[in-house]
Amino acid sequence: MTGKLLVPDNITLLPLPPRCPELNPVENLWQFIRANWLSNRIFKSYDDIVDHCCFAWNKLIDQPWRIMTIGLRVWAHRS
Repeated sequence: MTGKLLVPDNITLLPLPPRCPELNPVENLWQFIRANWLSNRIFKSYDDIVDHCCFAWNKLIDQPWRIMTIGLRVWAHRS
């Protein structure tokens, strides 16, 4: 944490402990993408990988409610 960061009054920073990827909500999003759209596949080429990843990402962003559900951390919303 640095004192140089200007944090607006309406934002509260919740520092995560080091080496705890399970606490980072984006890790759960990647796990969901892999489990639902990228697993059990054989890719023909690098471009095939990129195409499948773009497809998976676009499927996910079309479901904002799912992103909110996966990324929700109850402990972060407690007073």
